Amino acid sequence: MKTTSKEHEILIEELLHLLNGGNAHADLKKALDGLPVELRGAKPDKLPYSIWQLVEHIRIAQWDMPEFCKDGNHQSPKWPDNYWPKETSPVSSDAWDKSVKQINDDLNELIDLVKTGDLFTKIPHGDGQTLLREALQAADHTAYHVAEIIIIRRLQGAW
Repeated sequence: MKTTSKEHEILIEELLHLLNGGNAHADLKKALDGLPVELRGAKPDKLPYSIWQLVEHIRIAQWDMPEFCKDGNHQSPKWPDNYWPKETSPVSSDAWDKSVKQINDDLNELIDLVKTGDLFTKIPHGDGQTLLREALQAADHTAYHVAEIIIIRRLQGAW
């Protein structure tokens, strides 16, 4: 199926909207807004991750996706070990701020790639991936973990 120029533009607009949080759920900014500092590393009973670990996981994965799209020499971290931080809390507020900033910066980089419009060409150094697939995966992945952050905040009485 061949898309028209107008359909392609609509697809790009919808992808950008989805990457920025879409309509159906909270985005990361909203999920983290007003989070008390002392709850960043708290891990509710029987849950595997703290909010910090989820934020770091989002950061690592979202950094990996645009890097993979751009650079044939890029080496993704070892799965799953290097996609999840061991420490439950950030070492400082500065580390927290840097992680959140990198998530935003990498999201903007992915958005810039989507804006190029080359969504369907297979990434030469991949095994069938396209920019469309990577953008959808990034949005889906982030939304999934944002929901977990909100659940943790609800369990902690901070939502």
